Amino acid sequence: MMDNSGRQQRGGMPHVVCMPYPAQGHVAPMLNLAKLLHHKGFYITFVHTHFNYNRLLRSGALNSQFSSHSPTFRFETIPDGLPPPDNPDATQNIIELCVSTSIHCLAPFRDVVAKLNKLPDVPPVSCIISDAIMAFTLEVSQELRIPNVFFWTVNAFTLVCYLHYSAIRNLALQQHAASINSKNDYLDYMIDWLPGIGNVRLRDTPSMIWDPALPDYFVEFCIREISRTRKASAVILNTFDALESDIIYQISNMIDLHVYPIGPVHSLYKSVIPDDVETGSIQSNLWKEDSTCIEWLDSKQVGSVIYVNFGSITVMSPQHLEEFAWGLANSMHNFLWIIRPDLVMGDSPLLPPDFITQTKGRGLLASWCDQQQVLTHLSIGGFLTHCGWNSTLESLSAGVPMICWPFFADQLCVRHCVCRMWEVGVEVEEDVKRLGVEKLVRELMEGNGGKEMKKRALEWKNKCQRAIAGKCNGSSCLNLDRMVNEVILSQIDREKGSSR
Repeated sequence: MMDNSGRQQRGGMPHVVCMPYPAQGHVAPMLNLAKLLHHKGFYITFVHTHFNYNRLLRSGALNSQFSSHSPTFRFETIPDGLPPPDNPDATQNIIELCVSTSIHCLAPFRDVVAKLNKLPDVPPVSCIISDAIMAFTLEVSQELRIPNVFFWTVNAFTLVCYLHYSAIRNLALQQHAASINSKNDYLDYMIDWLPGIGNVRLRDTPSMIWDPALPDYFVEFCIREISRTRKASAVILNTFDALESDIIYQISNMIDLHVYPIGPVHSLYKSVIPDDVETGSIQSNLWKEDSTCIEWLDSKQVGSVIYVNFGSITVMSPQHLEEFAWGLANSMHNFLWIIRPDLVMGDSPLLPPDFITQTKGRGLLASWCDQQQVLTHLSIGGFLTHCGWNSTLESLSAGVPMICWPFFADQLCVRHCVCRMWEVGVEVEEDVKRLGVEKLVRELMEGNGGKEMKKRALEWKNKCQRAIAGKCNGSSCLNLDRMVNEVILSQIDREKGSSR
């Protein structure tokens, strides 16, 4: 295994091209993986869409175009095929973006790889690591006869559901058609045949499977893209053995591939490279961070603040925004609330003037923050979250219990895991009411149930720390090295042997 102290000349370095799906929750873990591989001696090309790259420049996540502190970590960009939105910082429509990238990104991605292979000062591309829903990269890797590792950025529970996409969707449509009491009662139907999972309700599987309103072309996209996972060289998961080992084992059997759990990848990155001089300045936040959040948290007592952040994609109605606001206000607890400019559907997020007055001094509103830094702050006692997988891993690794209000897709699976399997959270009703929010905040922050959840969250924090333990004796650290040696370097060694 190479490291920075003994790198080969650039022409002989293994070269990995990273192709994330262009959304905040997918770019962040892929960037951390890219930094880890770079630290291990790999030349890295990280491919953004034009749209996202320009957002990163505006947010300050990247300092200047195509630059980093290392000559062996470069950026390329490709179009996503969508027309530019009126607001250059708006969150792109997920369904449109998924379908567009699958249609329009192959040719420009192929051109990028071909260009890289012609540059005299850049080593030939030896492996592609792509987000699993950017599966068009398979065509390029097959043409070049190089490995293509798929990075599924969901948890193992969710991936099992996706691997049974057609079966779950057909069942959901049958139950929906037979439902007569209300439009959503069919979602309580129990499934008992998903490997490694046990009994779950339909509503605990991804809405990107069961939602009857999904357009046919998107359903076809999902089935096609998921099926391509079996054609990858291997699969990486952002989870860890102690958290989901039984399910990971089932996935490996189902797809007949090596599955490497290397999570939480954000924690692994910080453990392996605590002082990242070369790539530490490269970030992935699409919104500019508010640095005053940490200063404000410094002024609060240990465990006294509820942190509220619904992620990069969730949107809500003005009514739900107001219910959350008064629930937080009436709980009488300190809170840090991240409110994106596009959080409210079709409007700017406006809070009642009385709310601002009544919470002065114990509430702070900000548009974005360094979430990992916030969650590890001693003043944080709980996290009101949308259950995005990155956010959940960051909360678990910080030992912070959660209040869950999932929006869509895999967030429904994560809510089930957090509240029912790992018992480190409670859930808000879908139709949010202020009294329910107030009650849950009080219970989490001061009740006996909250104390038990905090205890269990700290246990998961300890297990997470063991998974990423330094000197590569933690399971995730070992799995990353195994993937590098068994998938990438072994292919290079085979090619060298055949050329002799």
